[in-house]
Amino acid sequence: MQLLFILGIAFAIVAVTFALQNNSSVTVAVGFWNFDSSLAVILLFAIGLGALIAGLVSTPSMIKAQWDRASLRRQITQLEEGSALRERRIREFESQLPQPIQAPLPAAEEKPYVGLRTLLTGGDEQQAVIASQAKAS
Repeated sequence: MQLLFILGIAFAIVAVTFALQNNSSVTVAVGFWNFDSSLAVILLFAIGLGALIAGLVSTPSMIKAQWDRASLRRQITQLEEGSALRERRIREFESQLPQPIQAPLPAAEEKPYVGLRTLLTGGDEQQAVIASQAKAS
């Protein structure tokens, strides 16, 4: 807000300086209408008219954008309310479910370690070692 105020004051200072330096008389003729005034007044009038036309042209798109934002905000609110309702219903349904009874897990059997060599040879070498140990005893 303060930035716009400062820019407005700066624009006014530039406009007054421009008006004081360009005080020559100019005649503007539009159709059957003639207007005599200083160059500064004519240029400031043209700038003001251009700003007014630009504002009028951009107003419908600004109104449509505000309308769309308001519509999207309403839609977001509705979706959030629906989501909260679903979450509440899910919690209610979960509370109505019977609690599962956790049975103890069966103890896992410990299997003897099988080395890589045994896996690669298909277990023949291990059987040969066991057989030789049995003969030796």
